Amino acid sequence: RFMPSLNVFWRAIVSARHQLILFYSFIAIVMVIFGSLMYLIEGPEYGFTTLNASVYWAIVTITTVGYGDITPRTPLGRILASILILIGYSIIAIPTGLITTHMTSALNRRRQRHLCPQCQQGDHDDNARFCHACGHALPK
Repeated sequence: RFMPSLNVFWRAIVSARHQLILFYSFIAIVMVIFGSLMYLIEGPEYGFTTLNASVYWAIVTITTVGYGDITPRTPLGRILASILILIGYSIIAIPTGLITTHMTSALNRRRQRHLCPQCQQGDHDDNARFCHACGHALPK
């Protein structure tokens, strides 16, 4: 009630939840696949001792934290790490785009509800009391 912007943001997250769940499920699968590939390519001699350690490396790499405790040493391993880092940027970019799209849609729907009874003009601000086209009083 006191923070309408936060309410719009929360509703956008709720309305985008299926897309967000699908996206993050895809990212989880990518981390397991890349961790498995690194386990096969690099192996125990380069620090990828178990599949768990390799998936841990994939999580650290895709989130661009990069502790440096496990690093790829082979050229193919470094190429895979570079690809995983680039995929990691989507962790912020794609959900931001999804939430922004849902917020914009909600705000546009809210503005269309404020139609002028005189000229049927829409697109008024939420706190507008008079129509910006004809000057007629808007309904509350």
